[in-house]
Amino acid sequence: MDNQTKQQITDYLIEFISEERLSRIDEVLSARTQHITVVLEDLYQPHNASAVLRSCDGFGVQDVHIIENRNQFDATKGVTIGADQWLSLSKYSKEGENNTKACFDKLRGQGYKIVATTPHENDKTSDELDITQKTALVFGAELEGLSKLALDEADEYVKIPMFGFSESFNISVSAALCLYEVTKRLRGSDLEWKLDSELKKKLRYEWIKQSIKAGKELEARFLKESGLS
Repeated sequence: MDNQTKQQITDYLIEFISEERLSRIDEVLSARTQHITVVLEDLYQPHNASAVLRSCDGFGVQDVHIIENRNQFDATKGVTIGADQWLSLSKYSKEGENNTKACFDKLRGQGYKIVATTPHENDKTSDELDITQKTALVFGAELEGLSKLALDEADEYVKIPMFGFSESFNISVSAALCLYEVTKRLRGSDLEWKLDSELKKKLRYEWIKQSIKAGKELEARFLKESGLS
């Protein structure tokens, strides 16, 4: 479907949505970013997976990349509270392929540097991390952590300082802490971190349709009556 048709549908669907809801959609869109993205490698506990998605939505991170080499990602609806429907999820689950490398290659092709979240001899804390370049924060499985390939392929490493007996935070807590610090710094910077106009229009169209109970049916009716179907 071309952009002009999507805009026509958007204009039509706006008639069926409240001004308050439309205002909220535009407000959220204005705060969304692709400058920071999240990569999840082989998470297997639904509660943790879901909590990370909620954090991404809450901190305005639009894109989440999900790597499935050994474990299938499973988000629990009761925990996400629908957060996943407002995010752009990309899955890497090709059988017989190292999906971690495929994901990293794609992100590097899009201009991202890969930052592994794990203790390391050359690591930094999230407040020290240079976010001038587009940054992909990579989080690993609950017990094993990141794979050797993920650690070897990372451009940088970031850690969360700890002062107790535990060696690490729960994965969902780690993601929330990192995203809070990094997105706070991003929004206070002079970087061009907001979504471009074309992506905003695309997401606005999708979010308006999702916000209407019969959104898909209304879209189909409009296309049929307009002779566009």
